Amino acid sequence: MPSRGKYFINENETRRRADSLFETYFCITQQFPLVFLFLLIIAVACISLIIVFFVIELRVPDHLRFFVTLCTALGIFVVIFVLIFIESLFQRCMKIFALFIWLCLLTMGYIFIFTGERISAWDQVPFFLYIIFVLYTMLPLSMRDAIIASLLSSISHVLTLSIYLSTTSKPPTFLAQQLVSNAVIFLCGCLVGFFHKFSMERALEQTYEDTLSCIQIGMQLDVKKKQQESLLLSVLPVYISMEMKLSIIERLRESNYYPHKRDNFHSLYVKRHQNVSILYADIVGFTRLASDCSPKELVVMLNELFGKFDQIAKENECMRIKILGDCYYCVSGLPVSLPKHARNCVKMGLDMCEAIEVVRAVTGVDISMRVGVHSGNVLCGVIGLRKWQYDVWSHDVTLANHMESGGVPGRVHITATTLSYLQKAYEVEEGNGHQRNAYLNELKLKTYLVIDPRTTQQSLKSRHLPMPRHLKGGLKMRASVRMTRYLESWGAAKPFAHLQQRESVSSDISTPSGKTRKEIPMRSLGLHRSLDRNKSQKRRFEEELHEKMITTINGINSHKESIKCGIFAGVTPSFSEKGLEKAYRSVCLPYMRYYVGCATLIFFSIFVVHLLVMPLNVLLGISFGIAAAVLLIILFVSFAGYVKLWMNNSSSSNPFFGISEAVTKKPILRLPLTLIAIVVVLVISVLNLHSLQNNITATGNETYNLTDNLQNKTNSSGCENYYLPYYVCCCILGLIACSVFLRISFEVKALLLIIACVVYNIIFLKDYAFLFEQYKTFLYGSATPSPTKNPKIMASFYLLLFGFTLLFLIKQNAYYCRLDFLWKNKFKREREEIETMENLNRLLLENVLPGHVAKHFIGETKKNEELYHQSYDCVCIMFASVPDFKEFYTECDVNKEGLECLRLLNEIIADFDELLSKPKFSSVEKIKTIGSTYMAAAGLSIGTGQENKQDKEKPCAHIGIMVEFATALMSKLDGINRHSFNNFKLRVGINHGPVIAGVIGAQKPQYDIWGNAVNVASRMDSTGELGKIQVTEETCKVLRELGYSCESRGLISVKGKGDLQTYFLCMDMNKSH
Repeated sequence: MPSRGKYFINENETRRRADSLFETYFCITQQFPLVFLFLLIIAVACISLIIVFFVIELRVPDHLRFFVTLCTALGIFVVIFVLIFIESLFQRCMKIFALFIWLCLLTMGYIFIFTGERISAWDQVPFFLYIIFVLYTMLPLSMRDAIIASLLSSISHVLTLSIYLSTTSKPPTFLAQQLVSNAVIFLCGCLVGFFHKFSMERALEQTYEDTLSCIQIGMQLDVKKKQQESLLLSVLPVYISMEMKLSIIERLRESNYYPHKRDNFHSLYVKRHQNVSILYADIVGFTRLASDCSPKELVVMLNELFGKFDQIAKENECMRIKILGDCYYCVSGLPVSLPKHARNCVKMGLDMCEAIEVVRAVTGVDISMRVGVHSGNVLCGVIGLRKWQYDVWSHDVTLANHMESGGVPGRVHITATTLSYLQKAYEVEEGNGHQRNAYLNELKLKTYLVIDPRTTQQSLKSRHLPMPRHLKGGLKMRASVRMTRYLESWGAAKPFAHLQQRESVSSDISTPSGKTRKEIPMRSLGLHRSLDRNKSQKRRFEEELHEKMITTINGINSHKESIKCGIFAGVTPSFSEKGLEKAYRSVCLPYMRYYVGCATLIFFSIFVVHLLVMPLNVLLGISFGIAAAVLLIILFVSFAGYVKLWMNNSSSSNPFFGISEAVTKKPILRLPLTLIAIVVVLVISVLNLHSLQNNITATGNETYNLTDNLQNKTNSSGCENYYLPYYVCCCILGLIACSVFLRISFEVKALLLIIACVVYNIIFLKDYAFLFEQYKTFLYGSATPSPTKNPKIMASFYLLLFGFTLLFLIKQNAYYCRLDFLWKNKFKREREEIETMENLNRLLLENVLPGHVAKHFIGETKKNEELYHQSYDCVCIMFASVPDFKEFYTECDVNKEGLECLRLLNEIIADFDELLSKPKFSSVEKIKTIGSTYMAAAGLSIGTGQENKQDKEKPCAHIGIMVEFATALMSKLDGINRHSFNNFKLRVGINHGPVIAGVIGAQKPQYDIWGNAVNVASRMDSTGELGKIQVTEETCKVLRELGYSCESRGLISVKGKGDLQTYFLCMDMNKSH
């Protein structure tokens, strides 16, 4: 927000007005309704004067100038009233309209002054005060223009009358005092008008910013929702993701309200599907090839290969489930059942074999595809709390896996069940899978190999494919380089490339103050396509924002919008919702002290006027003394806590700070103080008129004893009551005091204003009417003056004019104060909602990627145009499996075809996941679950700049942490056994060494790690024993250095590694010291 002083600066004003959006907002929401109301009021006032003119039986020829002026002014105001409804004209000529209205009013004022035989010092002071007040409050002028116009109006009035009256043959009594009183009244009007305009423009700017921010937040919220849905759909199928999303949002909300609430069981998002086909595929020879790859080459190869497989899966209506190292498996028939699910999987398998055959032929790299397919039923969904990965479970899934491992490179291996679903779509030959796989042999299954109808011609063609230009001379390249260069030509999409990007749009939208608005950046998880794309997105966002803002602006003034917003623009503005109304009335008012200060200023202006022109007596002194004491106490209570010049700078050391703060925050305190302050000003304005009547009455009875000042100011006849019009001016200032309490209850101000107008009119028109009649007789004798020259009619007319103007003004202000409150409330709610969405997005992303990897895609400095890959020298890998679960898992009606068994597995994995939230396991990263096997790694979250450097003091401390984590997993499983009456045992394998980490897969991005150390860790698990932690010799040495005790198991045969010396960690001993 701009500082208070900047409202005077032309440069800032120009800069603010240069914002066309704010200019439109300012015009439509504030200026148009105020000008509309003003023209309506002034037109009615003119009509009222014309009616009064005829009611008091004045003749037009005798008061021709007055009558013509009224009619002309009425016609001008009606024409302007019609023209302002042309929106484009009003916006373009708003200032011209305002200046023209001001000149018309000024002309009317001077014609009223110089119409008639007698001119007094008080002539048209209320009318000029009205001009000054509306310049600030109702006409569409800048602060500078309003100040200039008000000063010109007031100074011209004082100078004109002072020059004219001082040069007459018989100047009015106490002319100097009256002119100074006029100046005081005008100055008070200028200051109060300035305060009103300053406060309302500041509030309007804040409302504009809140409106703009609310719309932007709403647009951000839409983007966040799309991002969240895209992100969720990149991990999970749509049919299960929506259920999980609602559950997560509910859990996030509950964590705010019930932080210690915990359900007995974790949610299970698993469903059963029948008649599906499962495909497992493994790249034979890839492990050997990967050992020769750099990190970038490995990640590029995997991303390109699996990206191609994802494309093939999409073409064949298959859903990729998961990637396990170089193993790829998918299902056809999910989530919607497909009658050709078996054909889809077989066709996909053949296409995969063909793609790899082409790679082999072109690059000369010895790799091939081994595919296994089986058809049956699956349980599919997500288990655990972290690193969600859509997965499938069932005996049929296990069988499909063994069909792949028992298959033949370059061929699609299928079961008899799948063959039956093919309905002779493909020719097959004996597969003899039982000869290559013990599991198939145990089940005595008959298997088949599918004959690809394209085999003969396609293989001959692939053998003679021309080598790409960039691979010529490829025999001199490493196999991994040839492979990488060729696969890059496929152009597979990068991870998260499908997510929409709306990055930092509208970051430099100008605020109304001319400063650059610092927007909340709407970061997406997508890629930076190009600078041009960013600019076009930003431009589109700004256009969309502008359109929404214009739509909002156009609706703000309509009655329908009032009802839509919950504000009834009837007799009193109020919210239809009781809770919202209570919240609005309880809102903090930090400017309450300024309201009281402004009311005190009005009081002292009234006091000065009394001192200058009113007859002075003891009652006047006593009444003003008491009123001043009351107002000063209220002012002190409001300001004392903020006056730090008297106290120390610390608010805690200021004993009045709490009182002042309570006044701003508690309606029960500020409302009585407001009532007292307004009533004091209203009463003191007219209180001493009673003493004047007593004095005059006493004069007639010859018992009257006045001070010398009173004797000097009252002539012997008692008829020159020139101070009566100044009582009217003081009463008008009292009415204005009601409007300075801007955000105080409309009902209170309106009630006080109406009561004051009624009481004042009764006093002037009935109780003290004889004083006005005497004064009129003194001025004009038996002649009848025009309505604006008649003291009594003038008093009633200007009181009603100010009364209605202030009533409409405070109602309009109340409406916009409530609108501002609504925007703030909406902004707060949507800000909370977007924070929930951001937390949800973060939770979702961290359930796909580790935190430090997620920053690569959503951080301040993104490098996501490249694939993420990282190499590490020393990472500890753990595989922890529950082998007994395979025997525990059964599919029957009692356990809902295996669903209840998975519920228990979900509890086990979820409890394991909860351990990761403990601070001591912060370096442990869950990689994935494979069936009932839990894979984790430690040492992956190394900060930037230390990518390949471990802590020198404790180079392998994370290995010890991983051992502690494995031990904690065993303890967790023991607790689950006690509650579920089972006897599961954990089998753990741990190894450490160099690994490559990366994110692959465009359709379902997946973080994974690869390397010999990972393969060995997996073998440590598969060859281990229940209830024990098996480690390699290298890991054993490190653990002994860290104080752990290990016992040798001896040599064991490890597939692909030969005989390895392994060790069991001693579980019954703590660290040796």
